[in-house]
Amino acid sequence: MKTLLNIEELRYKYPDGHEALKGVSFEINQGGKIALVGANGSGKSTLLLLLAGAMEQSDGKIFFNGSEDIETRRKKTGLIFQDADDQILMPSVIEDVAFSPVAYGMKNNEAHALAMKILKSLGIEHLAFRVPHKLSGGEKRMATFAGILAADPDLLLLDEPTANLDPSARRRVINFLKETQTAFLLATHDLEMALEICNYALIMSHGLITARGALPKLFNDEKILRENNLLF
Repeated sequence: MKTLLNIEELRYKYPDGHEALKGVSFEINQGGKIALVGANGSGKSTLLLLLAGAMEQSDGKIFFNGSEDIETRRKKTGLIFQDADDQILMPSVIEDVAFSPVAYGMKNNEAHALAMKILKSLGIEHLAFRVPHKLSGGEKRMATFAGILAADPDLLLLDEPTANLDPSARRRVINFLKETQTAFLLATHDLEMALEICNYALIMSHGLITARGALPKLFNDEKILRENNLLF
């Protein structure tokens, strides 16, 4: 299977001197569903921001479809923030979903038609003309998925997408991720969800990948989980 993303010895140091990533290397194939797990402060969110092109690495290489061009990676990578309110900016859901296509040059009526098609595919077309800040947490989360899908990404980067969701909303997110054909890297503390939807996992600790392997085998290794503060 073709490699979509290849990371080599990625490092990042914040202006205050904190070294968040200390030489991270891994790859994601097209269609890959990979969990990224680790305790708070392990470097997961920093890694996602670098991969999305929101920040640039201090050292190391990021290849996306064989290219190091950051603009190409930004256009074809969709980042789902932990807090949906940080991501929904427009006065209605349909306008928010249509935002990226319009920004990339699509005519307004075509972008709205595409947005409605995506909303229908997610079963949330009834939210199209709702005001985003009046939606429930689960509805906001699904709206952010719609907005990202409208940009037609090759890779989804998901930062705790089920955080603070009720069981019903959590299940909707899980079902979406199980069905999507788009490759994704899922940063989560929800190991049960990772087991259900991912076939491979990376474990991070103190800015390093400390373990990796196929699921469920990796999560059945109590020694590794204990060493990384990840016991169920």
